[in-house]
Amino acid sequence: MGEDSRLAAVVALAQGMAAAHSSREVWRAAALGAGRALGGSFAALSVWERELGRLRVLVNVGELAEGEEEFPEREAYPVHQFAEITEFLHERWAAGGGEPDAWVETAQGPTAGRPGYTHQRVTALRRRGRGCCVVAPIVLHGRAWGELYVARPVGAPVFERGDADFATVLAAVVAAGIAQSERLEEARRLAYTDALTGLANRRAVDVRLDEAIERHRRDGTVVSLVVCDLNGLKRVNDTLGHAVGDRLLERFGTVLSLCGAMLPGALAARLGGDEFCLLAVGPPADEAVRTADEVCRRAVVLEIGDGVACGVASTGDPIGPVHSARRLFRLADAAQYRAKAERATRPVVAGREGPGDPVVCLVDEPVRKPDGERRRFRGRHSP
Repeated sequence: MGEDSRLAAVVALAQGMAAAHSSREVWRAAALGAGRALGGSFAALSVWERELGRLRVLVNVGELAEGEEEFPEREAYPVHQFAEITEFLHERWAAGGGEPDAWVETAQGPTAGRPGYTHQRVTALRRRGRGCCVVAPIVLHGRAWGELYVARPVGAPVFERGDADFATVLAAVVAAGIAQSERLEEARRLAYTDALTGLANRRAVDVRLDEAIERHRRDGTVVSLVVCDLNGLKRVNDTLGHAVGDRLLERFGTVLSLCGAMLPGALAARLGGDEFCLLAVGPPADEAVRTADEVCRRAVVLEIGDGVACGVASTGDPIGPVHSARRLFRLADAAQYRAKAERATRPVVAGREGPGDPVVCLVDEPVRKPDGERRRFRGRHSP
């Protein structure tokens, strides 16, 4: 491959990773781009998990051998099986100080100049019907992150020293792409995460609820919303200080997260201030109500605070047509304010009436807080 071709391959690799929209897409683009650039029939990207002492395969692309999967769930190898890994695991490379060199292995045995590094690689090549491979360590933030692996089949030209040097360049491009992806992932995480509790924030709920209501309109999927208002936060802030108030919010956030685990796929979120919610898509309404009841029970026994006022609205209950996220929020809000006004220790459920299930107040009239303050509904949704 000439210099112009290799330059074009580097550009294609960088562009492919930049166009990816998820970590998996980034990994796949990296392996595909590097495999094509080096003329390989198979490529893989792996990460070195120091805390577990293993090399975990993230993605396999190209001609897969028996038992190999594109995105393997459990393909990992103990570090001690690959002696060369220990050379890089605890090394650090200063910015601009160069990268560790890639190397070539063949199914015939040791490559000149790298004795003792080949046993497991050679065995794997032979077992999978491959003739040679080039392995390039990936360095991220000055520390070994993982490796890029490209192989050719038996009978194909064996990788040469020039291919290994090019693989080192490709590994640097892959590292830059992974670093950019991680920065974007972190930005997305921060954009949809409440900084104090670590739960989802209102923006995340809006996005998820819009999608859920669309599913409900399309195929009748049950959507349930549990809205909680933490009682006594103002008193805690005024008498014990805001640091203690923050601790109360964090502890209730943990309670909500633990209870949310009772509902498969539920999203636990802090809407702002002392308001929280659980959004469940799929489980029956009764499961959402039971979870809300557990939230109320656990909130009462927190060391500080005065429990929680909890309202539930679910498309699985007789609440009428729900064509917008705003309507479900209004119903859950109204139920929650009924619970607060009545100092209920159990959730108020929209559309239900009976022992333990007070009927929700109507949402056609303004809802007032117990102190008389007019309720202002949140949200950007239109009816």
